[in-house]
Amino acid sequence: MMRRDRWVALVTLVMLQFFVVAAGAHLLASDALVEKDTRPIASPEPVSVPVVTAGPVLAAGGDGPLPAKTTLTERLTKALGDPALGPRVGAVVIDVSSGETLFGSHADRGITPASTTKVVTAVAALASLGPDTRLSTRVVRGASPNSIILVGGGDPTLTAGKVDGSVYPRPASLASLASRTAKTLKAAGITKVTVAYDDGLYTGPRTAASWKPGYVREGSVAPVTALMVDGGRVSPGGSRRVADPSKTAHAKFAALLAKYGVKPANRAARRAEAAAGAEEIARVESAPVYALVERALTLSDNDLSEALARHVAVKEGEPASFDGGAAAVAKVLARLNAAGGVTVHDGSGLSPKNRITPAALARLVAVAASPADPRLRSALSGMPVAGFTGTLGHRFGASDSAYGLVRAKTGTLNGVSTLAGLATTEGGRLVAFAFMADDVPGWGAEAALDRLAATVTG
Repeated sequence: MMRRDRWVALVTLVMLQFFVVAAGAHLLASDALVEKDTRPIASPEPVSVPVVTAGPVLAAGGDGPLPAKTTLTERLTKALGDPALGPRVGAVVIDVSSGETLFGSHADRGITPASTTKVVTAVAALASLGPDTRLSTRVVRGASPNSIILVGGGDPTLTAGKVDGSVYPRPASLASLASRTAKTLKAAGITKVTVAYDDGLYTGPRTAASWKPGYVREGSVAPVTALMVDGGRVSPGGSRRVADPSKTAHAKFAALLAKYGVKPANRAARRAEAAAGAEEIARVESAPVYALVERALTLSDNDLSEALARHVAVKEGEPASFDGGAAAVAKVLARLNAAGGVTVHDGSGLSPKNRITPAALARLVAVAASPADPRLRSALSGMPVAGFTGTLGHRFGASDSAYGLVRAKTGTLNGVSTLAGLATTEGGRLVAFAFMADDVPGWGAEAALDRLAATVTG
């Protein structure tokens, strides 16, 4: 049985979805757009979305009365004692409007964040790249008129399959890129070309040294390259990953090019560096960064999160590698006065070496919710809604009073369970929270975290 009328939650959810759509509107003409260099990887492009003023993402949230600290402390302290959470637990609740800490327990303890690391990556990407930036995949002229180079722009959402119009955000199409390329070439009387690929935007290892060796094999993530289709999957929507996403993308592009009437002269994939100022033949572009961030958070997309971290590295003048991405993210967080307590080694949270304090994570959520910087709002609108969407769609069953009143990012690794996001209190106050445990003994931690979030809603 519901402990709160379901219609309240449903109305709240409807309002939430309005804000999800509206979150794409960003009032600032951002000066943090990725600039074009000799090999443009991203280009700012205006998007047609409704303009709204800054406001709370949770429709019911606002400036209602603060919850009584004594009551909140008593209830959360009791809930934190759940043995399912293990001995290493940290928790923080912050009032978004004032920044006041309403509750803290081991608030400054560095805890393995798992996928709540994606909140850090999302905020950094929005602040550095700008919400309206798009990632481009291009085809340029090679060394001779009859040679072309497929240039990866670090867009893992690029699809080699049929574009499903119901999927959000709509991905760029490799078939469209091949069609446009063939049209340009045939107009110049060229029907046979050699096809090379350039995935040199990224540097360093394709997998993090701290990752579990089986992550790629089990389908958790693909080798991180600047050229891939369908997240490096063997087939769209599947979990198995290809060994070399760049070569696979090249092969699929060559096959599509032949379909559109231009025959590739070479079968083997050949890597080549596109010359500075090479003539562009065709391009396709991803959805805007704000939509990519929403996808990365809602679906807990590891491939997309790693790509966003590398684009932050490029923008911030760091190597587009795991180390460079971590350094660049730290640089952006420092500009937001939110770097303290955050140490990351990847963009997805798969690394067990990442450490974030509950205070830092909750503070970052509060920064994203502040009206002071509307660019960051998609870091919240992308968070799953309790009981309804994304990785929270199957959660909160025993805590259904929180349905529609909690929007949060989950995190799970072996022995790690975390939850961070926003909640609306019973009095209508918007608060940010982070509940983190990294010595979890079994499988009951998720339900325990859900109960903590439900306790915050009252």
